[in-house]
Amino acid sequence: MTTLATLFSRTWIWSFIAAASVFLITILFTGGASTVGLAQAALTFGAFSVLVGLGQMLVITLGPGNIDLSVPANMTLAATVSLKVMNVENSMIVMGLLVAIGIGLLIGLGNYALIKLLRIPPIIATLSMSFIVQSTAIWTNRGLRIKPPSWLADFTTSSTAGVPNVAIVAFALSVIVWYVINRTVYGRSIAAIGQSIRAARMAGIPIDGTRLVTYLLCAVLASLCGYLLASFSGGAALNMGTEYLLMSIAVVVIGGTAVAGGNSNVPGIWGASLFMFLVVSMLNTYGFGAGIRLILTGLIIIAVIMLPTTRSAGKT
Repeated sequence: MTTLATLFSRTWIWSFIAAASVFLITILFTGGASTVGLAQAALTFGAFSVLVGLGQMLVITLGPGNIDLSVPANMTLAATVSLKVMNVENSMIVMGLLVAIGIGLLIGLGNYALIKLLRIPPIIATLSMSFIVQSTAIWTNRGLRIKPPSWLADFTTSSTAGVPNVAIVAFALSVIVWYVINRTVYGRSIAAIGQSIRAARMAGIPIDGTRLVTYLLCAVLASLCGYLLASFSGGAALNMGTEYLLMSIAVVVIGGTAVAGGNSNVPGIWGASLFMFLVVSMLNTYGFGAGIRLILTGLIIIAVIMLPTTRSAGKT
């Protein structure tokens, strides 16, 4: 009982409970006909949300005001340029990946340059950067939809032992991020900065270097997500990253990461990402219109966030 109580006291568990509940409701409504397909779809599309969510989580952990609004434009530019570089050639897959990562590094560096050198609030700096990056993506794309190399397309749309390959990639990166957060000096540094930047500075933590690395990591994860998403969907589109702006923030909040900073939660990102996909699928299954879906999705998200908060308040 003590172990169970400890488990339910963890904020991230509620996102998994919510995801499992929605999954069961959807399966019951469909008579179990789409169980495997729904599970694979949830893992596939949830994986893309996990990738952008991990990066956004690191930034938000830095404390109030830290957020990256350039994620959608970053995804679009990385996808567009990397596909052009690969030019449907399997031999260029690694080069395309390196280009995507390089674009992420440049965007992350640009974001932090605006924040640090011009002393612009992160939300304004990253929003400004998103306009620049999106304009560059439009100029680069020129209305073309270049297909990904066949090997890369096959990899992103296939499964290994029943698990989508993109989910395996996202899980591997999640393990790395979890280790970095919980077992390295950098992880302890971003938590300390998020809890109190003044105390962190007095403790000798390199504030500027830590924040720079965080924005670089967020941008690289978004670029990698764009690279994989374009390969999965058969090409890059100028609006491909639009839904991932609010999604990257929502999965962080629902997953149990402290919005005020200082505390991150990698497992919760997975639960929240699966939940977000499944709740939309459930509402689609029931035939709700777009407007009703958005309202109900918002109400369900609020309920998931408030449930552990209410339980904690009741114990004090």
